[in-house]
Amino acid sequence: MGVRSVNPPPPPTADHDDQVTAAALREQYESGSTVDQLAASSGLSYGTVLNRLHEAGTEMRTSWQTRRLRDGQARRNLAARLRRLYEQQGATLAELAVAGSVTRRAARRLLIEAGGTPRTTQQTLRIRSAADAARRTKLAESLRARYEAGATVPDLAGECNYSVGTVYRLLHQAGTHMRPKHNHGPARTPRKRS
Repeated sequence: MGVRSVNPPPPPTADHDDQVTAAALREQYESGSTVDQLAASSGLSYGTVLNRLHEAGTEMRTSWQTRRLRDGQARRNLAARLRRLYEQQGATLAELAVAGSVTRRAARRLLIEAGGTPRTTQQTLRIRSAADAARRTKLAESLRARYEAGATVPDLAGECNYSVGTVYRLLHQAGTHMRPKHNHGPARTPRKRS
């Protein structure tokens, strides 16, 4: 009895559908491609492209956001506005995304297109810290002027919605000469010595 030779089955080949990953579709979509363009270039159906984008957690654009992103002059205007926010006001990429109604990745790309240079997290923190210090100094000077005009610390704390301790710290930071504390309670009667 002879042994029959059986050809091994061919190795399973991945479908073209499986080779187009959700992450790759998301990256192209966030670069400005439309769902129609992704469907045409990938050979996938419109619904499959949508499902893969949702699977990748893609934040979908409205049609007007896509038009604005793709229109040359509108895109340049948006990029310039985002760069100003980023460089002059210290906005983060996440804040640019909200301001431009785009994804964070698209905001970064627009910033670079406008000639901006993305900062590191540490650089952003330093800018924010300096801005906070400047606002705090301005507030301290304002509190000092109002205190020296006769306002009390509790009044200032109530107006600014800060604690009394915070107002005292801000007044000291501004170099305020503090008034002597007054006893607002009832007068004490001196003790008799026996």
